[in-house]
Amino acid sequence: MRNPGVGSEMRIPVEELELRRPASLDEALRMLRADGSLVPLAGGTDIYVQLNAGVAPGQRFLDIWGLDALRGIAVHGDTLRLGALTTYTELLASPVVGEWLPMLIEAARQVGSVQIHNRGTLGGNIGNASPAGDTLPVWAAAEAAVVLLSLDGERRVPFLEFQVDYRRTARRHDELVAAVEVPRQDGAQWFRKAGARAAQTISKVVMAAVRSSPPRIALGSVAPVIVRARRAEALLAAGAPIADAQAMLLQEIAPIDDVRSTAAYRCEVACRWLARFWEETRS
Repeated sequence: MRNPGVGSEMRIPVEELELRRPASLDEALRMLRADGSLVPLAGGTDIYVQLNAGVAPGQRFLDIWGLDALRGIAVHGDTLRLGALTTYTELLASPVVGEWLPMLIEAARQVGSVQIHNRGTLGGNIGNASPAGDTLPVWAAAEAAVVLLSLDGERRVPFLEFQVDYRRTARRHDELVAAVEVPRQDGAQWFRKAGARAAQTISKVVMAAVRSSPPRIALGSVAPVIVRARRAEALLAAGAPIADAQAMLLQEIAPIDDVRSTAAYRCEVACRWLARFWEETRS
């Protein structure tokens, strides 16, 4: 894979790009149905980096930033619905999210700079499908569903089924990520991120967990996709020693050596965090 830090000779020339700007959500969906090469673009915080590195997902983009129908934070019964264009700034300011999903607030704080908070969106982070995405383990641990919208209507895909492979998702070309829906959580929530700095950096390891019955534990940057450590969860729920759960966790993740970290470091951090989560959420 090419290094995003490589010089400007790898940039995609601007004149080779096309940007279409629909006036409504219906028009956006019609454009997507008619043209499978269009790539949805909102805050652009990931796509701009990819363009600069010459590894963009396409050259024809659909600007959905102005589609207010994809914004909003609301509770419907026992479900929290977050519009795809919800920004990290809006998350951090929301008392509803703070009460419902504090681990998402902690993840949002560490996503990046103020500029990224203002422009980055939940739908973009989900759709980008990077295994290092800071919010993604939160969705896995919370058993969230991704709401996809097309001219045919909405369909809901469990987050772990939405991610298909490295940067590949179950979204069809004629669909937009419209929202993410989260059921009410029933236990203490926990989030940690390891990076070169406390924030504004790509994660070396990221973990979100809920002390429910059974517990739910999800990790990023340890495999091509976000990992739910179901076998380690089952051992903890059965009262097994933490060492046994740590040994099982190592069988469930598949970290690699890369420019940010080593596989050995990621394994060590994941095991240490599993123990810390279990100790710190003990009632």
